[in-house]
Amino acid sequence: MIFILAENKIGSLLGYVSALSNRIVPLILSASTEEGLYSQLYDKYKPEYLWLPLAIAEKKGLEPHFTAWDYALVKTGNVNVPMFDDLSLLLPTSGSTGSPKLVRHSYRNIEANADNVRRLFQLDGTEKAMAILPMHYTMGLSVITSHLLAGSTLLLSGRSLLDKGFWAMLKEATSFTGVPYSYEILMKMRFTRMDLPNLKVITQGGGKLSGEMFHLLAQYAHDKGKKFIATYGQSECTARMAYLPYELALEKTCSIGYAEPGGQLSIVDDNGNESFEGEAQGEMVYRGENVTLGYATNQEDLQKGDENHGVMHTGDLAKRDKDGCYFIIGRLKRFLKIYGLRIGLDEVEQMIKAEYGADCYCKGNDEKLIVLVTDPKLVDLLPSFIEEKTHLFHQRIEAQLVDAILRNEAGKVINQ
Repeated sequence: MIFILAENKIGSLLGYVSALSNRIVPLILSASTEEGLYSQLYDKYKPEYLWLPLAIAEKKGLEPHFTAWDYALVKTGNVNVPMFDDLSLLLPTSGSTGSPKLVRHSYRNIEANADNVRRLFQLDGTEKAMAILPMHYTMGLSVITSHLLAGSTLLLSGRSLLDKGFWAMLKEATSFTGVPYSYEILMKMRFTRMDLPNLKVITQGGGKLSGEMFHLLAQYAHDKGKKFIATYGQSECTARMAYLPYELALEKTCSIGYAEPGGQLSIVDDNGNESFEGEAQGEMVYRGENVTLGYATNQEDLQKGDENHGVMHTGDLAKRDKDGCYFIIGRLKRFLKIYGLRIGLDEVEQMIKAEYGADCYCKGNDEKLIVLVTDPKLVDLLPSFIEEKTHLFHQRIEAQLVDAILRNEAGKVINQ
């Protein structure tokens, strides 16, 4: 096993590809992982090697055995441990860099996902993909592997969206993949008014866009002769699982569309009945060769084989319309039941963002809904607004003022 402390740079990418090519199992982490969290993972999984930026190795006083492209290979002194023969890759769940719970991938998982995405986007050697999402984040890695398989060019960028160098690279790109947070920043910078003649495809993953943002991107793509393709995925399915064809983007706002090539979607309702077509609502289930082996929470779990057998109960509540398009309503676990009322936290967040354009995060228990906001004016306004929308008594709603809604590198909210 090797820990790769990843940056969106050539050295980091070479370490990943070399590990896969030589049946060395990498755990990919952010190079900026907090020291305490890194130590927890290191103590739990005891890697035999590290592949990390040379500057970090020097700072830690580690002696490299090999260096290339500003990266260093370090032998830790830990002993190699038994692992499942087809184990190919370990990633933190949901882009989190601190959880000891990892997703176990097989070689076939990586190949299947890369080929499914290649087919979905009809990738070939003429493409130039803007790879700005972090490598330790499953969607970022999916962009990389699918374009490598297609023989495309990767424009690796670890730059901020506010960096001039980012925009210089984007002018070369034929495609850009972002998460909702990426597009919020781009829109503030008037992305839709920029001259990007080479950009053919903009695509989104990593969470649900607001209805307004989804429509803005769809309209922009339509007006400029580009394609906006919304996608859906999870780490547990080696990233991509579903996509909305660009022709439907204006008609099916916020839909994730259909299963990607090579995959299949279904819905299991509250009574346990599974259906594959027609209108339905319930937990969404995915089947495909990109469904990962399972989880690891300790070193012994690395010996486990395939526990999912190609089937993933996503934990997402979805509805399917009469045309077979899927819409994510929320997470099954992101619901509260207060006085018998079922309150979807994702749904409340979207309501607040649509009404006030404000950043927020909902949490709580079966006694109270708590909304974290950064705008002091909303502290008094939200209880009555949410009561009106959900019929939950306002005394069971509490708005709390915070300095910021904390997010990880992929734009996902860190639990607060």
